[in-house]
Amino acid sequence: MAAALTFSLSLYSDPQRLPFILSSSNKTHTVLPLHKSNSFFVKSFSSSHTSPSTSEITSSDIYSNLEESFRTRKFLTNEELQKLNTLQNFKYDQQLDTGSLSIRVMRSEEIDVTVKLLAESFAESMFLPVGYVSLLRFLVKQYLIERRGMMPYAVTLVGFYRGKDEENGNEEEDGGLAGTVEVCFDKRGANASPPTPTPPKNSPYICNMTVKDSLRRKGIGWNLLKASEELISQMGCTREVYLHCRMIDLAPFNMYTKAGYSVVKTDSILVLLMLQRRKHLMSKKLPVLKSYSELDFLGSDRETSSQLDT
Repeated sequence: MAAALTFSLSLYSDPQRLPFILSSSNKTHTVLPLHKSNSFFVKSFSSSHTSPSTSEITSSDIYSNLEESFRTRKFLTNEELQKLNTLQNFKYDQQLDTGSLSIRVMRSEEIDVTVKLLAESFAESMFLPVGYVSLLRFLVKQYLIERRGMMPYAVTLVGFYRGKDEENGNEEEDGGLAGTVEVCFDKRGANASPPTPTPPKNSPYICNMTVKDSLRRKGIGWNLLKASEELISQMGCTREVYLHCRMIDLAPFNMYTKAGYSVVKTDSILVLLMLQRRKHLMSKKLPVLKSYSELDFLGSDRETSSQLDT
């Protein structure tokens, strides 16, 4: 079950953008449109030790290799371009007993199907009438579009499941979108209104995780969690990662505990006066590993509920 809503809303249009490359004898300038402005911001890349062509490879070529879905309407440093490239190339594949799961960053064309899954999950967790789902979809869509503008400091992951055809054995049928999770990497991608107890803004934070109702208890939630941890490590974030879990959700709590998370703080009983569920703030220090293949991604946790309440 999804926890209390963690999103804050503001109107945002998902822009498209193209770079403009200006070259001189000793420098390459990447000129990018500023958000909500007709001005341009120019960044100079010094080439005292490299030729102009090398400088172009480290900036304009990286940008040109980004899919349109990963281009944001704001000034990008070399470091940010590299992080966007990491997000674009990130992929987490896992074989489950009942099929296969592939997790990657959400593309712009996948927003609507992700909105549908999240809205239905939130409506279920808040016991909202069916008639409110359409309104909730509108609000969630505004939130997802806004959060996509925070890349590379926050990102939404989506998992696609292919189930085994029991009759034919080896053949698989496409199960479509199975689950989603949001990952914030530091304070630049932190949510403006995080749930209580409030996590440190400069630490990675995992939230809004949910799994399609018909695909729960297949290990998808566990793998969404592990994919989030792997991406956090790849992005070079601090090792301390945080998440929330409602006190009433025992299956997700047990899974988080088995994954190495421990309770840092728990909501005061006074939050009940604001019609909110009490939540645990949980944290884990990610291990320093050469490869995430060292981790047991599945173990015996496939039997836990895979729709998490974070």
